[in-house]
Amino acid sequence: MIKKHIPNIITLGNLLCGCLAIVSTFHKTFETTALLIVIAAVLDFFDGFAARLLKVHSEIGKQLDSLADMVTFGVVPGFVMYQLIIFTIGVGAVHLQYNDLIWYMAYIAFLIPIMSAYRLAKFNIDTRQTDIFIGLPTPANALFICFLPFIMFPGENMIALWLLKPYILIAIALIMSVLLVAEIPLLALKFKNFSWNQNQWRYTLIILALILLVILKLQAVPFIVILYVILSLIQNIFNAKTQSNS
Repeated sequence: MIKKHIPNIITLGNLLCGCLAIVSTFHKTFETTALLIVIAAVLDFFDGFAARLLKVHSEIGKQLDSLADMVTFGVVPGFVMYQLIIFTIGVGAVHLQYNDLIWYMAYIAFLIPIMSAYRLAKFNIDTRQTDIFIGLPTPANALFICFLPFIMFPGENMIALWLLKPYILIAIALIMSVLLVAEIPLLALKFKNFSWNQNQWRYTLIILALILLVILKLQAVPFIVILYVILSLIQNIFNAKTQSNS
């Protein structure tokens, strides 16, 4: 039956995007990398959607999805961050030797794929993550990192100049790695219905994200991910207060 293979073919498209994104990262064509990550994120959404629509959910599809996500949303952002850190070190490399410690600190970027692997393995066995996420989803992390170059280059604003410091990028790599495995409930854009009362935080995120995209265009993507985390934290505080008052 052909239809049972359709979700897996879509998942393999996600994996192909990840492989191509690694190649483009080696060539420092970050715009192509970002485009491939967006395509992969769309495919990652539609493989599950197709499985539910066609009623062909399978265990192999679940495992294949995690393996594809590991490459696309784990390995790729690790390589992107490594390239960005190396670049920012090179900007100030006049007074540096290649054996200086800071060059080796760029390898901290590979904590991202390590933590992504742990996060994906944990997701497969965590029954709590049906309508929420525990920790930052790997696609959100990948989008955040892979769109940083749009802010950094050509470096004409204060945020860009700030990001062009290697220690800032190393700190970001550490923070994002921790967020991937943190025991923090985060919003999942899974709509059981379309009522405002039950989806107000999701609608708020979507509306604010669209506003940011109109104003900042592609530079908005990292800020949208930050907004996503902040809104999730606010929702957690609001829910905690509501439960304590009930």
